[in-house]
Amino acid sequence: MNTALLHKDVQDFINQNLSSDLTKLILKGSPFHNVSIQEIAIQIAAKKKSQKKLPSWFQTTNIYYPPKLNLEQTSSELTANYKAKLMQGTSIIDITGGFGVDAFAFSKNFQKVVHCEINKELSQIASHNFKQLNASNITTLCNDGVQYLNHSKDPFDGIYIDPSRRQEHKGRVFLLEDCQPNVPSILEILFSRSKTILIKTSPMLDISSAVRALHSVKEIHVIAVMGEVKELLFLLKKYHLRPILIHTVNILKNTSQYFSFRDNEQADSQYDTPKKYLYEPNVAILKAGGFHHISKQLRVCKLHPQSHLYTSNQLLDFPGRSFQITHLLNYDKKKIKRLLPHQKANITTRNFPKTVQQIRKELQIKDGGDHYLFFTTTIKHQRLCIICKKIQKTH
Repeated sequence: MNTALLHKDVQDFINQNLSSDLTKLILKGSPFHNVSIQEIAIQIAAKKKSQKKLPSWFQTTNIYYPPKLNLEQTSSELTANYKAKLMQGTSIIDITGGFGVDAFAFSKNFQKVVHCEINKELSQIASHNFKQLNASNITTLCNDGVQYLNHSKDPFDGIYIDPSRRQEHKGRVFLLEDCQPNVPSILEILFSRSKTILIKTSPMLDISSAVRALHSVKEIHVIAVMGEVKELLFLLKKYHLRPILIHTVNILKNTSQYFSFRDNEQADSQYDTPKKYLYEPNVAILKAGGFHHISKQLRVCKLHPQSHLYTSNQLLDFPGRSFQITHLLNYDKKKIKRLLPHQKANITTRNFPKTVQQIRKELQIKDGGDHYLFFTTTIKHQRLCIICKKIQKTH
């Protein structure tokens, strides 16, 4: 950690160049003898990224940013604040502390937060930033969190862990056993120090395999932000047996969509052909596998077991996208093109033999416009083009 980066003239230079072309800036070299241009570039790139991801950090002076990879792996402020509300008590320990975004969120709800980070520089960075953020109730330890719990006798009201994927599993579905630390193998240690454990994982994790590998899972939270799944959370309570309550949330600009169900709840979908309105569940619900629970709870009909599209005659407040159906057509190129005067449409396929790219090429339809086309298969095995107009929600 180069503390010279925190000098006022260097910080002013960083702020003045947030919109600069970094490639050109690097070629000019550093105007400071004790700070390299590469170090400055890392700070500029990270601060720019934090403007949306970590607004409190961005708005706070003298924040020291970590390398790109550490910033990419950290929670966003939105998701950190969400998970901080899932546990209550006096003390909590984050045994995989990292940059400290989650620990800072927990500090608003707990009197005492312990931040364990084995990387010395990252631990120093987190410690410095907590002081800038006035989070005086966070203790930083440069230590392996699991080893610390193994040797400490202090009980905690909660333990938080964000295991990282091993390098060989990057970019594909993985198991908890593929992570470091291997959470299933250390559950006994974790539960000896707290009755409540919160585990954050990547959305690439297979939920069913995680439930089999863990025990005492009380809740699963699938968090999406603006239609993209960002995190899976597993809340464990010592000695808890099923059912598991599964919560989904899609955090949008001005609102959030929530949907919950129990894993042992019997749910069967009702099926029908398209009615007046068409619904597409948000990605959090799709990741959670709540296909039949949506049909049962909201009393909407599914178009087909594999289509994951729903329909009703009454407009519902649906956790996803809602559309008014204007036309139903078989896959007839001439008829479809005739109904699109500007040759533009937003296309989605669900359980259909052609891809979006193939359909665009065959129909010569560009992306965009006010029309939404869903190509799908119904319960009567009809392959349809459903032309819709999106319903804008007012809340």
